[in-house]
Amino acid sequence: MRIARSFGRNLLVIGASVIGLSVLAISPPCLAADGQPRVLMITQSKGFVHQPVKRPEGQLAECELAMRQLSVQSGVFTLQTSQDAAADMTRENLQKFDIVMFYTSGDLPISAENMNYFINDWLKQAKHGFIGVHSSTDTFKENKLYYEMIGGSFIGHPWGANTQVTISVHEPNHPTMLPFGREITMKEEIYQYRNWRPENVRVLMSLDMEKTELKRPEHVPIAWVKQWGQGRIYYNNLGHRPDTWQNKQFLASILAAINWIGADSEAMAKPNPELSRQLGELAAKAAGQADRK
Repeated sequence: MRIARSFGRNLLVIGASVIGLSVLAISPPCLAADGQPRVLMITQSKGFVHQPVKRPEGQLAECELAMRQLSVQSGVFTLQTSQDAAADMTRENLQKFDIVMFYTSGDLPISAENMNYFINDWLKQAKHGFIGVHSSTDTFKENKLYYEMIGGSFIGHPWGANTQVTISVHEPNHPTMLPFGREITMKEEIYQYRNWRPENVRVLMSLDMEKTELKRPEHVPIAWVKQWGQGRIYYNNLGHRPDTWQNKQFLASILAAINWIGADSEAMAKPNPELSRQLGELAAKAAGQADRK
């Protein structure tokens, strides 16, 4: 599998127009085009149903529409969207895809056999990958196999959807972080996690506790990558708000993750737990100073 366009050209396409197409009706599956990564996007909810995954009758949800536009306008990948994990997350159906993307919640109706195959076999193959956004960490929260794969489980969001937050980008030259620069400020719902093991992930973005009004004495990661066998994983907490799915930086990062998963070149996914330790100390200091005011 070869990437069909250069990353630099992709960013030019995204910068020119990401949200330029009219609303699309739900269409049949987009099967693989020659040389392009094939992405299966699951947007089923068995817990809280986020606004961007709600489908108007006969149409795509907002996040699905954004991803379909990204596919069409970049020309880099093909996309199938689904709100039926039981039917589409099977051993047989997964053979049609290179990347699985979740914007999901709760315990999806995926059999234990298919889940085990997906995580322990399919996902560990070279040029296969998983992209999780927002509440994909609020999915299978008690399933150890799943939360060890994705990197953590949702436990709360003190920073609600209308909170203005500042996010630090620790590796602005990482392929998935190039669209963001060194820092972004936006309104978003930011998660805290349990089952979080910094020794297993490479953190790329975090909440800047010094510049965010509500402070907690802990490191709060926003985005990370990790290697899973020969496969690759990219998770980004962003995506709660519908307007995030119109954010060119966010969508360009998703496109970059698709390219990164399928790229032949080695890109950094080595865990960086020392960074989490340092950021935890800075957060504790910032929270302590706020308490003393």
